Formats: sequence, structure tokens, C-alpha cells
Amino acid sequence: MQLGMVGLGRMGGNIVRRLLRHGHEAVVFDMAPVTVDALVAEGAVGSNSVEELVAQLRPPRAVWTMLPAGPITERMVTRLGELLAPGDIVIDGGNSFYKDDIRRAEALAPKGIRYVDVGTSGGVWAWSAATA
Repeated sequence: MQLGMVGLGRMGGNIVRRLLRHGHEAVVFDMAPVTVDALVAEGAVGSNSVEELVAQLRPPRAVWTMLPAGPITERMVTRLGELLAPGDIVIDGGNSFYKDDIRRAEALAPKGIRYVDVGTSGGVWAWSAATA
């Protein structure tokens, strides 16, 4: 399986590490290049932009965002909606308000892009222990 991951903080980075350990391919992007470089050293494929990330994924593409709820997630989902194609999937792993997720899913549906809300629970501590 191939997955794009945007947001490589403690939770996003550990999800990528777990995927890599189990033989999956991860294409990664973060605003901090040092976090991308660290995961590339562990076997991920790095990207310098979300556009480059999407271009490196094979259709149908799946892009998982692990970003803080609010404007940053809103901007990223909007941008992914512009870059992705019918049959692709956006996965929001942040703590977005469920009504925002419903609205985003409805906005992407006419483009044929699926939206999955995978809200996290337990914060960084639970994800760090679960993915170690």
C-alpha cells in the first residue's frame, strides 16, 4: 500500500514509521524539512510541497493529514481538493470538529474525492505508545 502523509509531528511521524515497518510505502510532506529528511532516512519518500507529494502518489491516491484542527487543516483539505482526482481519498486524522468534517466531505463529493474522518484520541502520548 502507498499512502501520502501531510504533517509529520509526533503522531504523523509515528504513523509513517509504523507503516514503513510493515512494508508500506509512505510519501511524506511537512513544513519543517528536517522532519521530512528524518523520515526519508528511515525509508519514506520525501516531498518539498503538497503538490510534489500528490504527484509522487499512484492513483487512486490516499493522502492522510495529521494537522491541528482549524485553519491549517481547512487550507490543506481545500488544496488537496484542487490537486486530487475522482477516486482519490483525503483522510483527516486531526481533531477536527465533526461538523467541519461533514462539510468537507460534502464539498469534495461532487469532485469524486472521498473524505474520511479518523479523529484521534489520547493525544501524542497515546499515539506514541501505540506506534512505538
